[in-house]
Amino acid sequence: MNPTTKTPLSDYLRHLVGQSVNAIDTPALVVDIDAMLRNLGRMAELARKHDVRWRPHAKMHKSATLAKLQIQAGAVGVCVQKTAEAEAMVAGGVYNVFISNEVIAQSKLSRVAALAHRVVGEHGQLAIAVDSPEGISRLAVAMNEARAGTGTAAAVIDVFIEIDVGQGRCGVAPGKAAVALVHEIRKHPALRFAGLHAYHGKAQHLRSARQRREMIAMAVDDIVYTRKLIEAEGIPVDLITGAGTGSMVLEASSGVYGELQAGSFLFMDADYAANERDPAQPQFEHALFVKTQVISSRDDHAVCDAGHKSHAIDSGLPKVHAFDAESELEFFNGGDEHGILKPAGASRRVPAIGRMLWLIPGHCDPTVNLHDAMIGVTGGLRNGIVDRIIRVDARGALT
Repeated sequence: MNPTTKTPLSDYLRHLVGQSVNAIDTPALVVDIDAMLRNLGRMAELARKHDVRWRPHAKMHKSATLAKLQIQAGAVGVCVQKTAEAEAMVAGGVYNVFISNEVIAQSKLSRVAALAHRVVGEHGQLAIAVDSPEGISRLAVAMNEARAGTGTAAAVIDVFIEIDVGQGRCGVAPGKAAVALVHEIRKHPALRFAGLHAYHGKAQHLRSARQRREMIAMAVDDIVYTRKLIEAEGIPVDLITGAGTGSMVLEASSGVYGELQAGSFLFMDADYAANERDPAQPQFEHALFVKTQVISSRDDHAVCDAGHKSHAIDSGLPKVHAFDAESELEFFNGGDEHGILKPAGASRRVPAIGRMLWLIPGHCDPTVNLHDAMIGVTGGLRNGIVDRIIRVDARGALT
């Protein structure tokens, strides 16, 4: 993918702006702008309250427009997981980016180094995570080659050591192994040790608030231990970064984390909403929906036109947004192009052909990646107006 080349928006999408929500064809990915902005304000307030920075994950919305909106609200920049996502953000004018993942292929690292030089010219900064001596040496080679190619030694990339605090995915074990990596980073003039990356992904989706507190408490112990060992070498640890929407209030109040990476709070999918809410956590609202229409109806069920080509199902099927008890429906998998709808709760009504419905995706990140654009609506889902079209700049940015 060339992140600087964008497919033109269709005439249909461009002409939607200013029209009623009823004009939106189905299935379509719709953002409730009012709810999204309230979520954004609550996140900014949480960060101010705990005096921590926030760097939301742009892999969630994949939109440079929304990334810049978050920065305007107080975010220091964004996180991404892929080099191509970083390229899309920079191409869209977002110049403070952390690739919170390991990049090993030399071809990708050359792209990372080129981005590091580009953002410096825009008074920005690029950062990346590492968890091995091999990753560090390969990154140093790429940065040195880029420096030689530009004839300047100006660009320095921030490097965070990822420690495994319970995710069981990438990351070096807490303790002495991390200290060794710090010394490796400091051998290379083009690399700057920036701190520790400690994201506990498994803790995000534990349903019990108590379980999340226990998991993050253990993660904090691992971080404090590792930081002490590094500082005992006379090396400052400037920043601990991590946290997700499910646990961020715990990292924010820990006194250890200095930066929050939560991203899904902006849209709040059905899976996160299923968590028991920590009383200290802001009350985030659903802001991302798939608009769908009933195309067939029988005595016991109806069928809508939003199958799993329009929404991800890795974290469960979507929930049907109910405006009242009489409109409660349960969604069942109907395949690629269809969803099966049955009455739920107090409702006994099967929706009629032509009825418009709103689905709350189970997982917002991969759902967004299925769409070229999101349709931003103000004034509510029932009587709102299309306010803007939000391009999904990093759709398919997998490398």
